[in-house]
Formats: sequence, structure tokens, C-alpha cells
Amino acid sequence: MESVSEEARVEELATRSGAGDVKEEVIRIRGLRKRYGEVVAVDGVDLTVYRGEVFGILGPNGAGKTTTLEMVEGLRRPDEGEIEVAGYDAVSEAGKLKRIIGVQLQTTALFDYLSVEETLSLFADLYGVGGSHGERVRSLLEMVSLSEKKDARVNQLSGGQQQRLSMALALINDPQVVFLDEPTTGLDPQARRNMWEMVRKIRSEGRTIVLTTHYMEEAEELCDRVAVMDRGRVLVCDTPLALIRSLDVDATVLVTVDGRLDGGLEWLPGVRGVERSGSDVRLQTANTQDTITALMRFAAERGVRLRNLSVQSANLEDVFISYTGRSLRD
Repeated sequence: MESVSEEARVEELATRSGAGDVKEEVIRIRGLRKRYGEVVAVDGVDLTVYRGEVFGILGPNGAGKTTTLEMVEGLRRPDEGEIEVAGYDAVSEAGKLKRIIGVQLQTTALFDYLSVEETLSLFADLYGVGGSHGERVRSLLEMVSLSEKKDARVNQLSGGQQQRLSMALALINDPQVVFLDEPTTGLDPQARRNMWEMVRKIRSEGRTIVLTTHYMEEAEELCDRVAVMDRGRVLVCDTPLALIRSLDVDATVLVTVDGRLDGGLEWLPGVRGVERSGSDVRLQTANTQDTITALMRFAAERGVRLRNLSVQSANLEDVFISYTGRSLRD
């Protein structure tokens, strides 16, 4: 699958919004807060999402992503703050809001013994989809590549197939805004990329998409803009490319050290940050060549052996570490 460059995504978003035009706000969140006893799950979140973009909320488990999404969807009442989605107040007009949004939750409880087609038809009835909805069901089955499974019972589907069915259910009411909460969690690499392709299809229809994820590659591949969350707060929000460039970091040098390097790594040419985990070392650098050359000389002078030397281009994990001081995997 051919990857779409960040510059191309930004240019496409600008084209859809109209050159020189003010982009239309579809979601507006101000001062959002939610507590569970002594735990502050969401702590003063402000966000704006524009029509036609894929907006990602990136962060580790427990960052407050899902709670934020549930409040924006009208499923959970905030303690404080204002939420407007497509002109509706998500608190006082939650019933009206649910008619124009589509939601894919992290886990969806479905009727095991209904077929795929029956499940979609049931949801179409529940949403009050007008007229004969057979064509809508067939179209969605084709979109999510489940036409051949239309007669299969839900409990006979694989994990990836159930995720695709969940995606189709989120689109049954032809929503303006689609919310995807960790849509690829638990999927194998091929199923994950199939889901990415479906997200792109949904976006190509002119819908606005808000997704949460803790996969950095996913956010970089799909999102026009990303908000990085940790401990209930939005730390930074911008395009993936702008966030990466803001670090003044060219790449990360990864190396395993056999022996002791007592300090000094942070003073190597180009180094902007140093992380150690046992014998593994990560060096964020603004000049990869100078850093590696100096590192090899530094290790030789101290009689230390280096193994597994590799270089990774700067990415959103570097952004997250820069703002939080810890890896997304921690």
C-alpha cells in the first residue's frame, strides 16, 4: 500500500476547505473536565475539529482519550465545559446529536446469532433509516468487504471481520461525523492496514473523522492533525509533520551498550536528548552523522562495545517523549 505524504494530506485538507477560506468548525470543545472520585480523567480540554479532516487523539491507555470521546458523543455527561458538534450541544441535545454521528466503540456487544446482514438491517431500523434500506445495507457490506459473509452469524466472524462490521454499523445512518475509538486495537498488521483503507474511504466521502489511537504509525498515516493527550490534558495539537519538525530532531539513534558509559552522551554533537533502559540507549539527534561518528569514538575511548546500532527517523513517539518524558509504551 502506497503511503500518503504529510504534505499531500495538508494540501488536500486545504483544498477541501477552500484556499484562503476560513475552515468550518464541526466540533468545538472548551474547558472540558470529568472526574471519577479523586481521579481527574479529563482536565480542561480545549479542541477544535474542522469539517472534512481526520483528527487524531494520541496517547497511552489511561490518557483520557476514551472519556473525552464519550462526552463529545453525548454518551457521558461532563462535570464542566462546553461541547458543540455540528451545531448541537452534546449535553442538552444529545438525542438529536446521535442521529447525525456514527460511533465505533472500543468494544461492541452484538447479537451473536444474527447474521451480518440482519445486524445491519436491525441497526437501520433502530436509527429510523427511511424507506427501503436494503440498498444501504448492500452498499456498506461491499464497502467493508463483508458481502460474502452477509449470511454468516456474528459469532462466526474473525476479530478483523467484527471490527469491519462495527465500522459499517457506525455508518448505517449516513453520519456527518464519525468517531472511531481505538479502531485497530488487537488486529494483526494486515487487518490493521485494511482498516486504514476503510478510514480513507470514509474520509473521501466528505465525512469528518475523529479517532483515538496509541499507535504512532496509525496517527501519522491517517490524521491531518493530532492532539497528544496525557493524564487528562492536551499537551500539544498540530499536524504530525509540524509536531515532528518542532522538535529540532533529525532522528533517533538506538544502540545496545556492552559495558558502562558513565555520562557524557548528552554532550555528543547533535544530541538533543538521551534515554537509557538497562543496556539500551536512545539518542535524539539533530545531526545523525555527527552523533554516530562521535558515539563510536566515545565508546572506543572507554573500551565499550556497541551492538544493534540503528537509526529511526523522527516520529510522533519522539514528540510524545519530548512533551511527557516517557514512551507511549510505558
